[in-house]
Amino acid sequence: MVVLAASITSKSGKALVSRQFVEMSRIRIEGLLAAFPKLIGSGKQHTYVETENVRYVYQPMEGVYLLLVTNKQSNILEDLDTLRLLSKVVPEYSASLDEEGICKNAFELIFAFDEVISLGHKENVTVAQVRQYCEMESHEERLHKLVLQSKINETKDVMKRKANEIDKSKIERGKLEKGGYSALQSMSSMGRMDSGFSNDMGISSGNTFGSGSGFGITSEVDSFSTKSKGRPSAAVTAPAKGMGMKLGKSQRANQFLESLKAEGEVIVEDVRPSKAAAAPPPTDPVTLTVEEKINVALKRDGGLANFDVQGTLSLQVLNQDDGFIQVQIESAGNPEIKFKTHPNINKELFSSENILGSKDPNRPFPAGQSGDGLGLLKWRMQSKDESAVPLTINCWPSVSGNETYVSIEYEASSMFDLQNVVISVPLPALREAPNVRQVDGEWRFDSRNSILEWSILLIDNSNRSGSMEFVVPPADTSVFFPISVRFSATSTFSDMKVASIVPLKGGAPPKFSQRTQLVTESYQVM
Repeated sequence: MVVLAASITSKSGKALVSRQFVEMSRIRIEGLLAAFPKLIGSGKQHTYVETENVRYVYQPMEGVYLLLVTNKQSNILEDLDTLRLLSKVVPEYSASLDEEGICKNAFELIFAFDEVISLGHKENVTVAQVRQYCEMESHEERLHKLVLQSKINETKDVMKRKANEIDKSKIERGKLEKGGYSALQSMSSMGRMDSGFSNDMGISSGNTFGSGSGFGITSEVDSFSTKSKGRPSAAVTAPAKGMGMKLGKSQRANQFLESLKAEGEVIVEDVRPSKAAAAPPPTDPVTLTVEEKINVALKRDGGLANFDVQGTLSLQVLNQDDGFIQVQIESAGNPEIKFKTHPNINKELFSSENILGSKDPNRPFPAGQSGDGLGLLKWRMQSKDESAVPLTINCWPSVSGNETYVSIEYEASSMFDLQNVVISVPLPALREAPNVRQVDGEWRFDSRNSILEWSILLIDNSNRSGSMEFVVPPADTSVFFPISVRFSATSTFSDMKVASIVPLKGGAPPKFSQRTQLVTESYQVM
């Protein structure tokens, strides 16, 4: 099978989107597409038309034709299969199948055609895979978002700095002007005597002082003289609440941030993350970190495609004097876990006694390591046993009439208590959020990426299973895959623990602490 070109043509014969897949002149392609409207007749039920050299395989789609131009030696069954796949792809990128909708999404349709057909031959892909390939993460896009976020943070910094400068200048100006007003207080008796007469007649006694008195005060004196009895002069020079650049700027910034949020952007409210949000720096002389990263690929119809766990044990030493140590560890003894030590670690000592120590006892562990510290031990676990998976996801989409009902359920193993669980389900292109009828937890709709996120703060013995049901417009069931999952846990598969710290120079062992974490690196239902 060789596909020469694919096109979306209007009923009037105008080629709206065209993609050429083999070496051929532009005039030749335009001639083939221009001849198509003349070859099809009204009322015919055929889906192809043959000429002397080529074959037109087409399918009507509302106000347009989806057209494949192939050579006559191609297999008509394969041509029809390719046409059916393209007919499912087109509605994914163009909600309205008319000239305006097709032209508006022309580039997206061309990119999708390239994923389905390569060098004239059909690729073995599904609609979900085409969508996934076209929406692959772009380094340029990620860089653009980082630059945009940095500009937002910089703008907020400038706003706060300017607001503080304005507040300081007002306070300083108030202190300077307070001296001028104190001179007026010596004449307060005259102001009190004339206050009744001035208020009744609408005349301000401050005008007399302001004309040539030498105080250098004009409107401020007028406002002072019209104040009521007993009000202190300091209240005149106090900055009014809510005035200045601070309020106006913050309103414009908030509107800008809200518009970004409406487009699906995740905006971090704080300009700089607080120290409490990040991992706290080590305070004990010795800190050991156990971290495991899990990679899982589950089949949508059941079964396990991939299960891989990679773990590390890292050491952080604050002072060089505390580096003359050995680390006694304990693990669950799982035979499926394969350990690998750092090249400078005594392998025989580890194999025989589960002690991590340097090959040279006179050489201490380095101090002041950044990040999680120095990696002492690595391990890996692979399995085909589905019971080892900490969380399984089942998705049941079904089309009924003009709606697609999707039911998703999770089942968690009793091995771990999972924290901050987020299940991300891809959706077809929607103008509004899906109709979520039931959910155990919370949900959020990312309109920009067309993803429904199901969040469960904690999965423990009280909620080892849960479900969510929602309804969307009719869509192909493969659109809802792959489903991505992320979570964390404070226990690991290896159950790695630090039993004790053994000092090599005698004396009391240094105080130590242990951090343990299990995180997802890639966890999907394909």
